[in-house]
This record gives sequence, C-alpha cells and structure tokens, in this order.
Amino acid sequence: MANVVVVGAQWGDEGKGKIVDWLSEQADVVVRFQGGHNAGHTLVIGGETYKLSLLPSGVVRPGKRGIIGNGVVLDPQALVDEIERLAAQGVTITADNLGIAENVSLILPLHRELDSLRENSNAGTRIGTTRRGIGPAYEDKAGRRAIRLADLADPESLPGKVERLLSHHNALRRGFGLPEYDAATIVSELLALAPKVLPYIDTTWRTLDADRRAGRRILFEGAQGALLDVDHGTYPFVTSSHTVAGQAAAGSGLGPGAIGYVLGIAKAYTTRVGEGPFPTELFDETGELIGQRGREFGVVTGRKRRCGWFDATLVRQTVSTSGINGIALTKLDILDGFEELKIGVGYELDGQIIDYLPANQALQARVKPVYETIKGWSASTAGARSWADLPAEAIKYVRRIEELIGAPVALLSTSPERDDTILVHNPFEG
Repeated sequence: MANVVVVGAQWGDEGKGKIVDWLSEQADVVVRFQGGHNAGHTLVIGGETYKLSLLPSGVVRPGKRGIIGNGVVLDPQALVDEIERLAAQGVTITADNLGIAENVSLILPLHRELDSLRENSNAGTRIGTTRRGIGPAYEDKAGRRAIRLADLADPESLPGKVERLLSHHNALRRGFGLPEYDAATIVSELLALAPKVLPYIDTTWRTLDADRRAGRRILFEGAQGALLDVDHGTYPFVTSSHTVAGQAAAGSGLGPGAIGYVLGIAKAYTTRVGEGPFPTELFDETGELIGQRGREFGVVTGRKRRCGWFDATLVRQTVSTSGINGIALTKLDILDGFEELKIGVGYELDGQIIDYLPANQALQARVKPVYETIKGWSASTAGARSWADLPAEAIKYVRRIEELIGAPVALLSTSPERDDTILVHNPFEG
C-alpha cells in the first residue's frame, strides 16, 4: 500500500476536506505538512458538519492519529479554540490521537497584527491574506528568530528568545509609529498557553518513521492549493510556504521515498479567493451562478470566491510541479444544466499562444485565455456513484479534462456527501 499526498491542484478550496476524509478511513495516520489556520476543510460525517482549519482531518475519526508537522506554523490559541469546538461536537482530542512536532514554529499575536498592518497600508503590500499572521510567522522562521513549540517547555530560556524576536518586531512597530511590545507580557501569555498545548508535543519525525517502517498507511494532507506555492504559484499573490507535494517530505521530516502516490484535487471549474491573476475568471451572470450553486464562500473567512471556467493549462502545470499521479475532480454537479461549457486550453500573450503561465507578474496580468467549447448536459449528476449514473456529455467533459491535463481522474465527487464519490483508482493501492 502506498502512502498518499493530497494537494490542491488549483488555488485551494477544491474540496480537499471530503476527499481527505474519504481517504482517512483507509489511513492510519493523517499529517498536516504546511500552512497554518488560514485554510479550512469542511467534513460532513453522518449528518454532522465539522469545520477544521488547523487539525488534520483524521482526528474526527476514532482510531486515527493526526500529526501537525514541522512545516506548519502553529497558532497555539487557535489550536486550543479548535480543540474546544470539536469537544463541543463530541470529538475528544488527546495525545493519543494528536501529535505536534516539537520544532513547529509558533504564530503569535504580533504576527497577526503585522499581517493586518500590511494589508491595511497603502504601500502596495496588499495581497489578500487572511490576516492570521501566517506570512510574518514564516518570515521569522526563515529569519531564525521564531519561537518554537519546544521553547514553551523551557521557561528559563524563553525570555531571551522573545527579546531576540522583538529586536526585529519592535523596529517595525517604530516604523509604523506604534508602541513597542513588552517581552514580559508575551512570555506570560505563552507560558499560560503552554499547559494546554505541550501535552501534544512529539518528536514527530521519529514517530512517522516508525509508522512507515511498521507499514502503517500515512496520508499527507495539504492545506492551500499548489498555485499558491511561494515558488511555483502566482507570486506574490501566494501563501508563504511550499504547497506542492514535495513539501510533504520536508514538512513532516520524512524522505521523499515515503511518498507513494500524489493525488491532486481540482474542481470541475476554477475559483480563487483574494488578490492575484485569474485568467479564466468570469465577471458575468455565469460566474455569479457558478458561485451561488457551488456556495463559494471561504470556510475560514467567509470571503466570496472568484469563479471561472476550468483552466486546464494551470492544472497541467500543477500536475508537473507536484508530480501528480491522479486527480480527484470535485463539484461536477455544479455544472449541470449549462448548454455549453468552456475549458481554458492555453493563453494568448501579446499576440502569441503559450501553454503555461509565466512567472512574471506583469505577464501573468496580460495573458488572455484560449477556450475550447464543449457541449453541456441537462440531466443531473448530483449524487452519482458510478459512471452509469452520468450523462454521456458529462463523461466526455471529464475525459477531455484528463487529456488536457495529462493525468487520469482517480476519483469523481458529485456532492459534499462522502459516499457520492465515483472511485476509478484507489490512491492507497499505488
């Protein structure tokens, strides 16, 4: 059985929660390997809806162990709040079903404040973040001044580390004309949270290595989509971590040989939230209708998502940068009833046709989509659980997507319900 990495093949919000939940039933361990609480997964299990933004999806299922890997940035207060919300829904989180990497970097209130200050400024720094401190926390991690989870277990050395952190942040505060942070206050806040989060601390790379050697099935769960990768996404309108499949190894402490199958998740159309280029975006009634049907609002922020036609060029690019073996195509049912559909098959840039999205920001803003028109279908695909339940035109649409992106559809999702899934190939079988 292969260990599986799940990555978003677009800009996130592709419906990873349902697919990860479906796969987690077969997994023994579910690992979050990047991002923070700026991405959300909605799980519908037995009529109960769970909204997760930090915890691995597997924790809502008995007998599964969740791991928050070192590639994540962890807001300890957000973790405590999420655990309490799940407890109110009857899900108990203990050290038996959750482990957190001792070397995970922490998000502090000062990171959230800096995030908001930048987004609210007029200095051209607005990129549409969730203002949850993710980017500033990753900056401190790269700058080697972050406070890490293990530091909370060492109260004697913590004040010195906070002082080092504030030598950077208080300089920024002075630049904004704001009062400086007090180190003693931050230390006090962290030590108050410590007893609530330290029970979960673990040397997760060792735990996962033992799991791998014992033949336990590991599911690596990505947060944002691959097009938000800090290197391979639409920079600078990206997140601050690597979201491609290769990060599953680095962000968990396992080598690349631990990854057996990469499953990309893609909607049957395209959405993105926040700022940045979106070549196939629709600004008309069709885009509005897709958004209404698909209930395209963010799980974490409630922000309305921008909607457009399926962009095969971008997904094909993600298939390459993430080494995707197969695609889980979601929300096919949202396209029911359209007389015709369009698929982006390339771009026109300054009079030339190209088959990829350039890295340059100015060029990204100038590309225009080249479309292929496909006949739609009138019959419903909602709730379909086999190919026989699908209209012929819907099958043709799926097959054409496979051809254009260079990867097969391994799973097809036709509603938020986990059982409304057509399985073509089980990723755990390699």
